[in-house]
Amino acid sequence: MTPRTTTVVLDGLAFPEGPRWHDGRLWFSDQHDKRVVAMKPNGDAETIVEVPQQPSGLGWMPDGDMLVVSMLDRRVLRLRDGGLVDHADLSALAPGSCNDMVVGAEGRAYVGNFGFDMYAGAKPAETCVIAVEPDGRADVAADGLGFPNGSVITPDGSTLLVGESMAARISAFDIAPGGTLSNRRTWAKLEGATVDGMCLDAEGMIWAACPFTGRVLRIREGGDVVDEVTGTHPGAFACMLGGDDRTTLYLCTAPTHVPEEARAAHGGRIEALQVEVPGAGRP
Repeated sequence: MTPRTTTVVLDGLAFPEGPRWHDGRLWFSDQHDKRVVAMKPNGDAETIVEVPQQPSGLGWMPDGDMLVVSMLDRRVLRLRDGGLVDHADLSALAPGSCNDMVVGAEGRAYVGNFGFDMYAGAKPAETCVIAVEPDGRADVAADGLGFPNGSVITPDGSTLLVGESMAARISAFDIAPGGTLSNRRTWAKLEGATVDGMCLDAEGMIWAACPFTGRVLRIREGGDVVDEVTGTHPGAFACMLGGDDRTTLYLCTAPTHVPEEARAAHGGRIEALQVEVPGAGRP
């Protein structure tokens, strides 16, 4: 593995998470500042919308409307005509704060959740991934996961990959034409590594953030780590392949994930570097 150096593109954020490349910009949730931000490659950024109950996962419907996870009230919201409207209420299905989300080509979203009240010191518990249909209907698609976090869909739409932060693994599911998940299997086991936000490249490998090491790892199916990048902070929480040719690897880093500390420090950063293999699939 060749040592790699990142460039800080944007600084002064509270806690950047859920990065997505869309329409020539990097979109992300500045989670503890309760807003969604879009950033040009040169670092120019604007607040797109404020989300009072804390934003996380982002995605887009076929008609161009943006979906955003509202964490604390466990909803998926839809940005339409400049304002947020309810898309799906997940509060009866998700036992903890909702977090990452991936949206497929047909508008079906898969949403993870904490499974327990992490910031109140509750005991970790297995939880579910929820499927949200394009019309907003929602149901549990898979259960028994250890903090389902970063999620991607392969380019052919046939497989969902989910990072299980508290199980040190990436799990794979077959996606049926109607969105049902089946054939759960371990795609990669990562001993001693916590998996957070992740993205897929054109060689079928995963770039996955490892939150408390400052590292982002490139992982082959089976668990071999073939490359890694270290950011400028001890925390690397998500990553995304973007740029015109999707060979810019963006990192979301921060000195802490604790809400009060993150808001006080505003030390979160978007960092970037060039890689050889472009992004693929969704997001």
